[in-house]
Amino acid sequence: MQNRFHIATLGCKLNYSESSHIARELQKNGFEKSSYPDYFILNTCTVTGVAEKKARSLIMNWHRRFPNSIIIVIGCFAARDKELVENLPGVAKVFGSEDKMNVIPFLLEKTLIEKPLFFAAFSSSERTRSFLKIQDGCDYHCSYCAVARVRGKSRSDTIANVLTNLEKIAQLNCKEVVLTGVNTGDFGRGNGETFTQLLKEIDNRKLIERVRISSIEPNLITGEMIKMFANSNILMPHFHIPLQSGSNRVLAAMKRRYKTELFEDIVYQINTAMPHACIAVDMISGFPSETEADFEETIRFLNSMPISYLHVFTYSKRPQTQAAEMKPQMKDSMKKERTKILLHLSEIKKISFYNKHLNTKRDVLFEEDIKNGSIFGFTDNYIRISVPFNENLINQIKKIELTELNTTKSHCKKTITNSD
Repeated sequence: MQNRFHIATLGCKLNYSESSHIARELQKNGFEKSSYPDYFILNTCTVTGVAEKKARSLIMNWHRRFPNSIIIVIGCFAARDKELVENLPGVAKVFGSEDKMNVIPFLLEKTLIEKPLFFAAFSSSERTRSFLKIQDGCDYHCSYCAVARVRGKSRSDTIANVLTNLEKIAQLNCKEVVLTGVNTGDFGRGNGETFTQLLKEIDNRKLIERVRISSIEPNLITGEMIKMFANSNILMPHFHIPLQSGSNRVLAAMKRRYKTELFEDIVYQINTAMPHACIAVDMISGFPSETEADFEETIRFLNSMPISYLHVFTYSKRPQTQAAEMKPQMKDSMKKERTKILLHLSEIKKISFYNKHLNTKRDVLFEEDIKNGSIFGFTDNYIRISVPFNENLINQIKKIELTELNTTKSHCKKTITNSD
């Protein structure tokens, strides 16, 4: 058997950074990426039932097409239900979330790592942007989420090693890094460091041109952190903050570590310090026991907030979570209806945010995203823009005047275009 492999990834950007690390390490050791591999590695997700269904489908389809390939399944789904995954057709080996990096010594026929450690990783497949893993695991145990159980306890990289990885990424000519983790703002747990200290070092060292945070819990955002972003040319004015519900009763049932009052305070602090900042908000629709009154309260709360758009997740019952046992469980039709309402509100918020920036100039990082004669990129505050295609713009940061709102995209990518 030859050393050809293919790795597929489901779920979060953290998974993508880990898959990229695995691929690089295998290539360093003589393995070759191939569409007709000897080894098929699937990095899985367990956030929703849909993600697990997709994983099962990929495994079965792969085994049917390439029955002689050795299938290795890693990640959160593999950790949550190892026995089920092991019994899927063609699966030869399973590694969970905490030991997924053992796929490397396994394929190299080396000794496996017995004790779960923190494994640093970053993606390198996109020229313009890299996702850098700085934290793993979670100690929050929200009632709807299986990730804390399958990813293990919160643990982090060190500031020194994060800075080393930033230097490596910069050498790849990446212009932007997204700091990612399961609970990114919990960086430093157990090693005496803090996320704020890390951000200060990144800002002071100026190793990379742009840095974003993938997501951060509202209770981990501080006034000092907001001030740092407001005064930085490296830390981008773009916050991705989970809210999940605008009802304090539902937040308590979810076992979230804040109330709407704290969330509101944080949003207004950001908006006051950086009126141009993008504030994206995670929401869950159809949580068990959520009443019509709870949902109406959520809509009123969101309408009152100066937020930019929503990431909406339809509640999915996860085995071995407290929410799975809550009564009543909402009908799928009602969950879909509430998702639809939240997505509509998200579009209204996004158009309003984009309109606010018309006829202004912002720095844009152009990507290898080319469609219909246009090249696309993102401003510092995460507005997606398009200009007529110019190959010389790829992976360059240019100041662009935002002159026109394009609302023709059916996939909700509302772009501001440069008419010059």
